[in-house]
Amino acid sequence: MISKRLEDAINAQINAEMWSAYLYLSMSAYCQDQGYSGMANWFFIQFKEEQDHAQIFYNYLISRGGRVLLKAIDAVDTEWASPLAAFEATYAHEQHVTALINNLMTIAIEEKDYAAQSRLQWFIDEQVEEEENAVDLINKLRMLDGNGYGLYVLDQELAARVYTQASPLAQA
Repeated sequence: MISKRLEDAINAQINAEMWSAYLYLSMSAYCQDQGYSGMANWFFIQFKEEQDHAQIFYNYLISRGGRVLLKAIDAVDTEWASPLAAFEATYAHEQHVTALINNLMTIAIEEKDYAAQSRLQWFIDEQVEEEENAVDLINKLRMLDGNGYGLYVLDQELAARVYTQASPLAQA
């Protein structure tokens, strides 16, 4: 059985993951509108991964006897000054998500919930990768400094990204 405190925190995280998905879908739409279909693809895959993360938390909460309570998802931004600005917003957002996951781990430790700690370790590792990917793309975009051909090549590179389910734990 999961503690009420951790159940509430995981429910909040499910909402945060769905908000993240909504944000990345918005970023995908923005990039598509700007003619960056490869970047749109990258963000669309992020959208799907965030849905997977929400599903993992959803399944975990149910498996531990908790109750999932879905709440409204707040609106997200729909415009960015440039692809670079969108990726900078991505990095800032991923830092925020890292803080949320770390807070969940703190609660799991305080509640002495070792099963939750084990599950959360995957998310902690995932956040290191998410932040690293965002920084890598920001650095590439900064190096390009508006170079049209370079943006085209990067856009083509991001178009090649394919979706793979974030974890087998997301399966129902």
